[in-house]
Amino acid sequence: MFTGIIETLGEVVSIQQEGSNIHFTIKSPISSELKIDQSVAHNGVCLTVVALNNDTHTVTAVDETLKKTNLKQLKEGSRVNLERCMQANGRFDGHIVQGHVDQTAICTKREVLDGSWLFDFEYDERMGNITVEKGSICINGVSLTCFKSGKNNFSVTIIPYTMEHTDFEYLHIGDEVNLEFDIIGKYVSKLLNKN
Repeated sequence: MFTGIIETLGEVVSIQQEGSNIHFTIKSPISSELKIDQSVAHNGVCLTVVALNNDTHTVTAVDETLKKTNLKQLKEGSRVNLERCMQANGRFDGHIVQGHVDQTAICTKREVLDGSWLFDFEYDERMGNITVEKGSICINGVSLTCFKSGKNNFSVTIIPYTMEHTDFEYLHIGDEVNLEFDIIGKYVSKLLNKN
């Protein structure tokens, strides 16, 4: 389980295809502290560390993961948000994040405000996911509060710290992001729509 509080940014240094799988090698400040078989969220996607080499680690994304996430868009030099799983004795600063991306969205607006940034996103509502005003949303692994919640869209505001320490700095209109909707909201929605 994760919290959506990003620890650091990593840089993709190698991408290797093997069948329908892709191996991503990431260079980051935390790579040397990782262990084989450890779960780490990469842009909000829970992936298992399969190899280590000094200041890099390698993870594998299977075809199903690549189809449902924006990992297929990564290139060498791409930045990714990284978060290790939550420690049982740690503070819960974000919200409950499983590392299981529900779907992707497209950034439709990026606006500089006086001391912050506004981002708008649109997603395919046919998948049945919803946001609620002032509810939690996880974008590329970042725990955020959404507003202007619509049928297939919402907005978030990014503070300077988040802008400097996550991949939002590199996010532009037309870019695809990973969304994980609030787990409690998903259960409530399923119960209310039960036939």
